[in-house]
Amino acid sequence: MRFYTQQHKHYCGIDLHARSLYLCILSQAGETLVHRKLNCDRDELLKALKPYREDLVVAVECLF
Repeated sequence: MRFYTQQHKHYCGIDLHARSLYLCILSQAGETLVHRKLNCDRDELLKALKPYREDLVVAVECLF
């Protein structure tokens, strides 16, 4: 497991469901940049993440 020891430009949390997901992207300062529901579609997710990918940390929550 890698541990992050520095600040990042953007932080992303994804709550994954069977047919949809909830996406939240925060700035380093904690400002909400994106908070919305998406379909479980790879292209739709990549399009939403594209402006923030330069320095992005992602955490995904899913239970089965």
